[in-house]
Amino acid sequence: MQAVQIQSFGLDGLKLVTRPDPGPLAPSQVLVQIKAASLNYRDLMMAKGEYNPRQPLPLVPCSDGAGEVLAVGSEVMQFKPGDRVAGLVVQDWMCGSASKDHFRSTMGGPLDGMLCEQRVFHESGLIKIPDYLSDEEAATLPCAAITAWRALFVEAHLKAGDSVLLQGTGGVSLFALQFAKLAGARVVIISSSDEKLARAKKMGADQLINYKKTPEWSAGLQVDLILELGGAGTLPQSLKAVRHAGQINLIGRLSGGHGDIDLVSIFMRHLRLQGVFVGNKADFQAMNHAFELHRIQPVIDRVFKLEQAREAFSYLESAQHMGKIVIKL
Repeated sequence: MQAVQIQSFGLDGLKLVTRPDPGPLAPSQVLVQIKAASLNYRDLMMAKGEYNPRQPLPLVPCSDGAGEVLAVGSEVMQFKPGDRVAGLVVQDWMCGSASKDHFRSTMGGPLDGMLCEQRVFHESGLIKIPDYLSDEEAATLPCAAITAWRALFVEAHLKAGDSVLLQGTGGVSLFALQFAKLAGARVVIISSSDEKLARAKKMGADQLINYKKTPEWSAGLQVDLILELGGAGTLPQSLKAVRHAGQINLIGRLSGGHGDIDLVSIFMRHLRLQGVFVGNKADFQAMNHAFELHRIQPVIDRVFKLEQAREAFSYLESAQHMGKIVIKL
């Protein structure tokens, strides 16, 4: 079978290779034909050696993907050939809070990811996908959509009438926009592109701020919740934009992972900072119900072929996209 591997750190180290087909299945295993994979910023950092410089190579990247069950082991009860499925990003995290041990089972590093034609899973590491979604659309759910869902509803308990600020127009922010509007929340979005902000408005965003034109974008804001994707470069503004006793969910570090933090502001204003890294299988199941009920459509910017993987990663690095970047196998 064909696969893409990180053979050395750096985008030039992404190579299309031929690997042996999976062997006989253990009783609890499932063989999946991968139809599509989607890219996340974590995948780019992993490929460049910035996420975990000690990650053993070669590594098949991409934590997100969806496909079709080809075969099942003798004891598998949940799936049958022909079922359409997605893989959990953290394969061993079924419910509740995550432990350090759970994250040793993360796909796309340290475990091989989804950028391969076939992959074997334990049956517990898979979930059925909504029937109405295409393979490309379903491939965007396991990381970005789940992260947005957990950040809003599990870690912050978002409710109707709340206000939430979203940074940028990547996959997490656009899923969060869709989910928040379904919940009856007011949504503020910041971006450096007026064109992207206009598209976000059509999706329901209530307030639009171009942070290039308005560097002090926190002025006048007092929101209940912020999904912090920028990291060190945007956190000082977020600390000003959140209301007293509000919450900031730390998700990404697009503008850096290290910086000064106003600790006095945090404890004097009773702020809560919560880290969020994807979600568990129970979160995925709950989110799928929302997708099926409301027929939510993931926003896909571009679809690349497997042999264009390096180009897809470069496009992600350029930050020109709005929504998700997908690789079709």
